Amino acid sequence: MNTEAKTAPRRQQVYKTDNESSPLFEKVKLHGELIAALTSGGLIAIAWTLGHFEHNTTSIVIYLLAFVIGGFAKAKEGISDTIAEKELNVEMLMIFAAIGSAIIGYWNEGAILIFIFALSGALETYTMNKSHKEISSLMGLQPEEATLVTNGIERIVHVSSLQIGDAILVKPGERIPADGKLLKGDTNVDQAAITGESIPVRKSLGDDVFAGTVNLRGSITVEVTKPNEDSLFQKIIKLVQSAQSEKSPSQQFIEKFEGTYVKFVLIAVGLMMFLPHFLLGWSWTESFYRAMILLVVASPCALVASIMPATLSAISNGARRGILFKGGVHLEQLGNLKAIAFDKTGTLTKGKPVVTDVIVSDSIDQNEFLQIVSSIENQSTHPLAQSIVNHVKSNGQELITIDGIEDMPGYGVKATVGETHWLIGKADLVGKEAAVTFNNGVAKQLASEGKTIVYVKAGNDIAGIIALKDVVRDDTVSAISDLKDLGIYTVMLTGDGEKTAEAIAAESHVDQHIAECLPETKVNHIKGLISKYDTVAMVGDGINDAPALATANVGIAMGQGTDVALETADVVLMKNDLPRIAEAVKLSKRMNRIIKQNIIFSISVIMLLILSNFFQIIDLPFGVIGHEGSTILVILNGLRLLKS
Repeated sequence: MNTEAKTAPRRQQVYKTDNESSPLFEKVKLHGELIAALTSGGLIAIAWTLGHFEHNTTSIVIYLLAFVIGGFAKAKEGISDTIAEKELNVEMLMIFAAIGSAIIGYWNEGAILIFIFALSGALETYTMNKSHKEISSLMGLQPEEATLVTNGIERIVHVSSLQIGDAILVKPGERIPADGKLLKGDTNVDQAAITGESIPVRKSLGDDVFAGTVNLRGSITVEVTKPNEDSLFQKIIKLVQSAQSEKSPSQQFIEKFEGTYVKFVLIAVGLMMFLPHFLLGWSWTESFYRAMILLVVASPCALVASIMPATLSAISNGARRGILFKGGVHLEQLGNLKAIAFDKTGTLTKGKPVVTDVIVSDSIDQNEFLQIVSSIENQSTHPLAQSIVNHVKSNGQELITIDGIEDMPGYGVKATVGETHWLIGKADLVGKEAAVTFNNGVAKQLASEGKTIVYVKAGNDIAGIIALKDVVRDDTVSAISDLKDLGIYTVMLTGDGEKTAEAIAAESHVDQHIAECLPETKVNHIKGLISKYDTVAMVGDGINDAPALATANVGIAMGQGTDVALETADVVLMKNDLPRIAEAVKLSKRMNRIIKQNIIFSISVIMLLILSNFFQIIDLPFGVIGHEGSTILVILNGLRLLKS
């Protein structure tokens, strides 16, 4: 009998995907506009050939097919938008121009107009799909299925059905399907997708794990701590989606301008049909023909396409780098940034104090000192105590069991080891005078460097001191330097005292530091910076930073910050990577520059084509090519932002 088969948990398949579309159907759906445009182009070529062989009726029928196939998508969009918004749009101008061309017998020109307009629309759709690709790649990092374990029975379920408290099995090499904590097993996890860490992180019982990260070795059981919709990856996806739907000020202006401009063009076209006939002696056919050309060349297609494709491309580029923008408005504002304020703890610094100095008296061995101190502190939950314990454990020292530990709130702890009484905590606990004079007053020097001092007394004498500090992030100096190179003034806002603030500011190389800040004073300082520098950003990660993040022109949150900070901020650094801020500013400047190029180019082309038409220099085919060609060029120019 196979005992392994007998004892192994039973597996039941309860989730599967139904009604899956065929790959061919999906491709047709994805590239429908392009297929319609190319089909329209092929029909135009056939109709033009037949026209040359005197098959005029057949050729007109085929032209009509080209009109319908190529123009259906844009006509439907234009009519539905006009009905919904009660305002004419660019699509309606193209429909009128194509119909007008057909009325006066210019079937080929009207069909070419439809073909190129459909082609530019397909290209714009491609831009949209390209920008959504980053969301798809993010979604792919989180599995759709999970192995749920209930009473020893394994079931494959969809991640959306997971509840808080569920136990899920994750095998080696699989991605963790939900945020949770390790319930059983021991492993290394690749968290590069979340934190950007290239080195796998060791995970043991009780440690947090995140959806989308990879279990590298050993099967583990994870207890779900967050529903699927609240996982980190789902929040990221929602942020990117909201960013793509929110329009920048430039885009909003262009869309408001479009409605007025379309009305102006229609009035001008109406005048063009009659005035040249009476004032300049043009024939009725020529007047109507020139009016149709004006309808084409004056249409603001290129102007409308100047901004959105560029903005979506930039948002997509940022998402790929781990910079999540909540909207084009915030991306646009970053390019105008003149000053930036940083919270200290968890932003410029790692947010966790580490042991920097251990100084002991001559009468005690340092290893013995650290072993006893860390064994006592191991009973405490204070952050400084845990930092001391972690420091000792990382050096491979073993802890010993100590009983009779007494917590002294606000001061420290006391314990008895053997026959010796130990006191660990503030200077007041061990005797302020003895603490100040220990080892020639070295504590004062360490405190001036922004370090927190833990004093240790054994018996009647000071046995030693341990200095801890919330150290500056490895990338802080380079990040600040990059921002300064862009001409941005840097400020650090912190609730710490002046000495600590001064020390961290010096290490970080910020231009200015402001100490002892409460949440409301941070807001006041941000307002002061805005009045002086106009456009100001705030970077933070905590609940206390949320008011300042909301007050700044652009709020930037660290990806591992609190939910409140993430909700309040306008930009999220997914991997806590400070140098990405300068990259975001450069991306914004580049986007704004490309948008300006597009707007100037599109307006110039429109003016040139209008003048050429009035002086009867261009015909309808060249007007169509000039107008739609400029639209395609500005879209392609915006697509350049997809590249780093």
